[in-house]
Amino acid sequence: MSSETLTVAEAGSLIEAALLASETSELNAKSVARALLAAEVDGQKGHGLSRVPSYTKQSKVGKIQGRVTPVLEDVKPGVFRVDAGYGFAYPAFDMALPELERRVKEIGVAACAIHKSHHFGVAGHHCEWLAERGMVGFVYGNAPKALAPTGSKVALLGTNPIAFAAPAPGAPLVIDMAVTTVARGKILAARESGQSIPADWALGPDGEPTTDAATALKGTMQPIGGPKGAALALMVEVMSACLAGAAFGSEASSLFEPEGGPPDLGQTIIAIDAQALSGGAFAERMAALAAIYEALDGARLPGQRRLANRAKAASDGLTAPTALLTQIREIAG
Repeated sequence: MSSETLTVAEAGSLIEAALLASETSELNAKSVARALLAAEVDGQKGHGLSRVPSYTKQSKVGKIQGRVTPVLEDVKPGVFRVDAGYGFAYPAFDMALPELERRVKEIGVAACAIHKSHHFGVAGHHCEWLAERGMVGFVYGNAPKALAPTGSKVALLGTNPIAFAAPAPGAPLVIDMAVTTVARGKILAARESGQSIPADWALGPDGEPTTDAATALKGTMQPIGGPKGAALALMVEVMSACLAGAAFGSEASSLFEPEGGPPDLGQTIIAIDAQALSGGAFAERMAALAAIYEALDGARLPGQRRLANRAKAASDGLTAPTALLTQIREIAG
């Protein structure tokens, strides 16, 4: 399979151009391009360039409202909501995160619920933004049904990612995971590039493991840790769909295809002033914890690969399948 290498700037410009040619405002195109580019740089290809074809198909037909502006609704001093207007999730996060920072500085803890939303990319990036500014952050978001509850073969819950980040020596500590073996976007990326997938990622419509990405997207995902992973998916459904007043994964339309109405997904963000809640001890305790990890032979805090990928992208650029880049260039016109 042939591939091409682009500079980070070239990749970002290409993404933005494709969005601008697909019923998306300049402000929103820049927001989405930043998010997809950051995912690609981190090696999270299922949330990067591979999303451009599906995003633009949806914005062209209005399933994603590419020109909408999110609206903030004040609820209480520590609680607010953002209406994403059935648009891209990223502009809503761009509105929510600085507002969370402002409120946390005043009262110590704040939460935001985003509704009428869409796919929100790498959940850890939103938490990382908070951690870079001295906060502990949590993000929960639901997704269209892809996972069967324990004891059932019928998909009901999504891959429902959980993310957490905290200030730490050097770069923030970021923990970001789907409650399935992998994020569904990785299977999409495999389908787009014509690659097979490991047999433990998903089940086909017949309930049997499959290595074919297209078949997997028609079936169900496998949860991490069996019943425990399925229980975590339920928890995230409550934290996102119920708290945000959004659609359940079983009600949401596909994030990949242009058919159907807007998915109306929900995301909840919680931010905490780390130093305030810890009585001023957080930075010292985190440094001590990091030192314990570093002293253990073979142990490492999560995130080292992410940082290495960022350095590599900055020096060597980004490599992507030629077929995918050709498709995006055609969209950009």
